[in-house]
Amino acid sequence: MTSASRPTPAHALRPVALHTDRPPRVDAIGEHPARNPGSALDLEVVAATHVNRSAAERRAATLPARRTVKKEWQAAWLLRAISCMDLTTLAGDDTAGNVKRLCAKARHPVRADLLEALGVADLGLTVGAVCVYHAHVATAVDALVGSGIPVAAVSTGFPAGLSPMPQRLAEIRASVAAGATEIDVVITRGHVLRGDWQALYDEVRAFREACGDAHLKTILGVGELGTLTNVARASQVAMMAGSDVIKTSTGKETSNATLPVGLIMVRQIRDYLERTGHVVGFKPAGGIRTAKQSLDWLILIKEELGDRWLRPDLFRFGASGLLTDIERQLEHFVTGRYSAAHRHPMV
Repeated sequence: MTSASRPTPAHALRPVALHTDRPPRVDAIGEHPARNPGSALDLEVVAATHVNRSAAERRAATLPARRTVKKEWQAAWLLRAISCMDLTTLAGDDTAGNVKRLCAKARHPVRADLLEALGVADLGLTVGAVCVYHAHVATAVDALVGSGIPVAAVSTGFPAGLSPMPQRLAEIRASVAAGATEIDVVITRGHVLRGDWQALYDEVRAFREACGDAHLKTILGVGELGTLTNVARASQVAMMAGSDVIKTSTGKETSNATLPVGLIMVRQIRDYLERTGHVVGFKPAGGIRTAKQSLDWLILIKEELGDRWLRPDLFRFGASGLLTDIERQLEHFVTGRYSAAHRHPMV
């Protein structure tokens, strides 16, 4: 029997469910957690943060091997992945037309006939945000009026983050003034490599102040930090400085989001919450291109942080090509056949 010939109750496609033999590691944090205000820089916590790389890699390797979701549950998880996606275009040849088409896709990320077949046409499914360069913020804001979809701007000399500090702060303020409600900033990796945690703290704190009410997503550039211990320490400092979200990568590095790196970062989020009571979100970005990879990341978040993080206010994928593969998987669930990518155009 094909997927198309068997009835699928609509309610089965709404929850994210995974049978697990242990409870979530973090207590319930409420429907609308307060922003992370940050805290004083605690160098003792930073110095005490170490990572056993072999143990982290073993733990990360068990996630796709031990946990899986199939059939209607997989479809439900893939719909959840779409709702947590920062639909992104960061190409040098971006035009206003490209951005407008991307925003149209953000409003309607899955073909209407597939949503009808899945029984979820009434969900009002959209992506979590649209992410663009500053030059296209105003275009994206105009194209998304009334949708409730936030616009995120990459900033602070993205992707290297080496422009003069006054220019980086001015870029943040300009994007906020243009309507961006989320700012993805990049840190100076040299601060981490030198162990200059005060400089990193001061830098991210200045970014937070420049953001005002806009949420700050701090990109660590994990592929350029050398060690997992550096990733863990940079995560702690970024959260102490007031980051609302910590993000793996720009997507431009040689190595971007991997499960071992993600494991380390989400455990720092958990530790920070337990120490301070402040909630911080997580965004893996770069190299996440397949539906299967998105499921692996969702499983990581569920097992390490719990169900509350499986919502777009606390978890995002930074992705451009991921949506097409998820749509193909959803069509396979409905019809039993894999479609060509051109049936699900991005723009």
